[in-house]
Amino acid sequence: MDLSTLSTLTTFDAARAAVIQTLPLFEMMRMRAATTARRHPKHGFAGADAASRMRWVNQFTHTHRRLGPDDREVVSPNNDTVYSNSWLDLSEGPVVIETPDMGDRYWTLGLLDAWTNPFAYVGRRTTGNRTQRTLVHGPGWRGEVPADISNVIACPGQDVWLIGRVLVDDKPGDVDEVRALQVQFSMRRLDGSDAAMRVDTRLDGRTVDVPLAPLYRLIVDEALARNPYPAGERPLWPGAGDELTNALPAVFEELRHADQPQGLGGGWALPVAVRTHWGDDLVTRARVARNLIGALGIEEAMYPTAEVDGEGQVLHGSNAYELRFPPGAGPRVGAFWSLTMYRRSDCLFVANPIHRYSIGDRTPGLRAEPDGSLVIRVQANDPGAGFNWLPAPPDEAFYVVLRLYQPQREHLDFHYRYPSLRRL
Repeated sequence: MDLSTLSTLTTFDAARAAVIQTLPLFEMMRMRAATTARRHPKHGFAGADAASRMRWVNQFTHTHRRLGPDDREVVSPNNDTVYSNSWLDLSEGPVVIETPDMGDRYWTLGLLDAWTNPFAYVGRRTTGNRTQRTLVHGPGWRGEVPADISNVIACPGQDVWLIGRVLVDDKPGDVDEVRALQVQFSMRRLDGSDAAMRVDTRLDGRTVDVPLAPLYRLIVDEALARNPYPAGERPLWPGAGDELTNALPAVFEELRHADQPQGLGGGWALPVAVRTHWGDDLVTRARVARNLIGALGIEEAMYPTAEVDGEGQVLHGSNAYELRFPPGAGPRVGAFWSLTMYRRSDCLFVANPIHRYSIGDRTPGLRAEPDGSLVIRVQANDPGAGFNWLPAPPDEAFYVVLRLYQPQREHLDFHYRYPSLRRL
């Protein structure tokens, strides 16, 4: 369906088109409610009681450890980095993000606008690893940029989700080193004062059910007032009409099944292929907002995913598989890569006796074959000494994600030949 030709749509179809267009706004506001802090370290709780929807924005929150099989809040989590999170509210002026010298470590702060466009970055790939002060401002700001500002980011709206990732290596004490770096991240106003402010999220971020039409209208209307339509996009929201109550559950169900990743060959597919902007692909934008929200652009990271082997059969823990990268034909990355295992039933890590949830170019003891090939054994049982083993769940379906951090041109142009998982 062409979402731009409202004149030919029924009332229901017009409402459906409006929901598909605006759903990223609602999902982003839902995530803001779910991931912002209730409490400020100095100023206390944002709201008066536990039921309050008040939250703190313009404030970092961090995870200081890598996630494991007991963590169930996030599906398909990574096992390479720890996270830093913040929501920016630029309605009262710019925010200055201060970050320390990161040495030679991989790190990134990805900025997503309220429409889920991953439009800007601070970090190793884009701005380097030196100490930095980044000024982030909303539309219409025309102030003077201080001389000590390293980077300036102009945002298309007043609301921005900042998702940070910092690499943690498998060596003693590295988690503590990363923690010491994270606590130096800060947000201030241009005058040096704390940038934190309270906002009323109006949502219970823990609820992922289809929203009622009045709540959806309220959230979208408020978000639109602060975050204009992307340039060149025709507004469809006024045409939602009285069919919104029927359109909402229909669209949510449609998007739950509308998984249309880009095929890469060898049983691999790319669930998200955005660079900096979704353009006019509103359906994919909505699908990702509902199912994979928070995805960064592929220049920063690509996540090829395999649910089947080279013959198209579902990957299952009752089988053993081999993933073989020929000599000199491993992943082409500017930072690092990893292969991560997930149960298909809940999209979480697989507990195993060696506590290995991913394997990659930084894994201690990784060994090459005599001819220079890199072979990874993917199976439930220990294959024995001398194998690069990624444990799979016994007697259960699974999938793997090949995470590519700073993928190189061969991947970005979709010319890389991904080896298939071969059933042994």
